[in-house]
Amino acid sequence: MKGIFDTLVNAFRLPDLRKKLMFTLFILALYMIGGLIPCPGINRTEFSSIVQNWGQIGGLMDIISGGGLFAATIFAMGITPYINSSIIIQLLTVAIPALENLAKEGEEGQKKLQKITRYMTVGLALLQASFFTYATRSAMTGFIPKWLAAILIIATFTAGTCFVVFLGERINEKGIGNGVSLIIFAGIITRIPQMISTLYYDALNISGKFKNEILGNTVGITAFVLVSLLSLATIIFCIYVQNAERRIPVQYSKKVVGRKVYGGQNTYIPLKVNQSSVMPVIFTMSFLSLPSTIVAIFFPNSNNVIVDWFRNFGSNPFYYVVYFFCIFAFVFFYSMIQFNPIEISQNLQKNGGFIPGVRPGRPTSEFIAKVANRLNWCDACFLCIVVLVPTLLGKLTGMEGVWFAGTSVLIMTGVANDLVQQIESQMVTHNYKGFLD
Repeated sequence: MKGIFDTLVNAFRLPDLRKKLMFTLFILALYMIGGLIPCPGINRTEFSSIVQNWGQIGGLMDIISGGGLFAATIFAMGITPYINSSIIIQLLTVAIPALENLAKEGEEGQKKLQKITRYMTVGLALLQASFFTYATRSAMTGFIPKWLAAILIIATFTAGTCFVVFLGERINEKGIGNGVSLIIFAGIITRIPQMISTLYYDALNISGKFKNEILGNTVGITAFVLVSLLSLATIIFCIYVQNAERRIPVQYSKKVVGRKVYGGQNTYIPLKVNQSSVMPVIFTMSFLSLPSTIVAIFFPNSNNVIVDWFRNFGSNPFYYVVYFFCIFAFVFFYSMIQFNPIEISQNLQKNGGFIPGVRPGRPTSEFIAKVANRLNWCDACFLCIVVLVPTLLGKLTGMEGVWFAGTSVLIMTGVANDLVQQIESQMVTHNYKGFLD
């Protein structure tokens, strides 16, 4: 953590970087101010009560929106539709040749894909806002007709999402760091005091279960301290794993052109242990929460046995078994669509590079794929530990506020690492090597 703060302090000494950092902070400040403006046509208390009953998916969406969902602000949906559309485009890029060709066209192709993603974001935002409005229709105010209130809410939620996407893209253009990730990061950071307060009151509830007041207070404070230390250990563990990488050695053959000798240097291919970041966790939570969300939206008052089973699926022990296997499945799936060992092997062969002890061509691609698959097992185990341990701890101790600690820590550490790396790369381009260790 000290290295992160040192890098930020040193970055402010450079005029160009200071300008980018100040612009980024300004955009994030606009986002936080917008997150305080309430959405018209909604009873905020009743809306918050309904959404909180959606369980973990509601909690995750509230985290991503920086608390805007439970507070029923104009940024209630946050950046969620944009994330979903980006994921869909990534998946379609593998399945649709036209999109795959755009992805290979360089900067121009990426601009076209970004434009398609924006259009899909608007469509998903309208759809999601409509579902939200229908699911929380009882929370509409009675000052205006219901149909007019519904149109107003849908338009406000959709416009709020579009504006958040706009802010994120401005950071990408004139600021520093990934705009969308930084917006999510800012939302989580601002909620840390509330998270600590929730954990503290959960600890007090544990102490209230003891007849002896002194013993109860001791147990409650001890539980709060232990969970705080566990959270700190989780942050350190996440930073360590996210920075860890498997380096495959590569050697380039020498080429003699005239009187000069080119190549011959040794380098490596860095394969990160946590290649998929937090995406498999988001996929898993969205997938497993879909049935309960559908029940909450369309069958809120039904007492059917099947409906009740899906409604309470999150408290079923079988849920965590499915959660575990889904994380593994999505880690390998995400790696399959993002990582291409055949392309890496071909690029090495074209540039005269080879892995010592491995023949060029197909054996090289198979070797890289084998190493990547082993790292996927480590990545999946890492995500399961970080996400499921706090969740199970919350269930066992009754401290329900612990469940989102793993997911939020993954996002925070990942974004912070990415921001520091971008700042350091900018500092290297300015030849300020003295700032870096």
